[in-house]
Amino acid sequence: MATSAASYYIPHKATWPIVGSIGLTSLLAGFANYLNGLSIGPTMMILGAGILVTMLVGWFGTVIHESVAGIYSDQVDHSFRWGMIWFITSEVFFFSAFFGALYYARIYALPWLGGEGELGVTNEILWKGFDAVWPSNGPGKVGGEFEPMEAWGIPALNTLILLTSGGTVTWAHWGLLAGNRGQLVKGLIATVALGFLFVILQAFEYHEAYTEMGLTLGSGIYGSTFFMLTGFHGLHVTIGAIILTVVLFRSIRGHFSAEHHFAFEAAAWYWHFVDVVWLGLFVFVYWL
Repeated sequence: MATSAASYYIPHKATWPIVGSIGLTSLLAGFANYLNGLSIGPTMMILGAGILVTMLVGWFGTVIHESVAGIYSDQVDHSFRWGMIWFITSEVFFFSAFFGALYYARIYALPWLGGEGELGVTNEILWKGFDAVWPSNGPGKVGGEFEPMEAWGIPALNTLILLTSGGTVTWAHWGLLAGNRGQLVKGLIATVALGFLFVILQAFEYHEAYTEMGLTLGSGIYGSTFFMLTGFHGLHVTIGAIILTVVLFRSIRGHFSAEHHFAFEAAAWYWHFVDVVWLGLFVFVYWL
């Protein structure tokens, strides 16, 4: 059990980080073996994922127990807030890398291959006759023919869903600040339901892309950037919905008050970040 001395927090001996490292290493090694066709790969991946989930449940369970017990001081609260701020900052740079790859491919590399710009000579030497039109899988037609994903179908509906979920989580926050647990719980239920609905619709979108449109992760630069950006975003939505589900159950049990509710705020920050990233995806991946 952790203790506090005056205003400074003294943490307990931590073993969960080691468990998490073992889980991540096993998951990565299993994935590498799977890609190389070794039969042990899937088993290692399942084992690593199981260890990782055990670590998450155990570690967060410990933190929740300590928080409810009233052990944490204001100094701990500030540490948690800065930790979440830096975590979201790292996520910003994570997605910036993929958006940067999309920007470079569309604005620089593709026009060069089509004969434009200072490196347009590439077109005459290597790819004469290539029409540089986005979306493209390159001069070599990597992955074969495909149909680009339209913006005004499931993507537009998912945009409405995520924007609405941003409103419902804010409404839940207002209820928490006002001491209205009913509003808090209802807002969280709506947010969680909308989050998982988004994931379900994206699964339908992926199924259509692979089975009917010929659009896969191997469809050149368009397919790779499309699935990397939307796939990682979908993963973040799934994680965010799971976090909000935990916050929902904690809210039902009365773990939060108007003065002390950082776990809710952290989940809300993360969810709003997911919303903003999706707006960028909708505009630059689907629409333009």
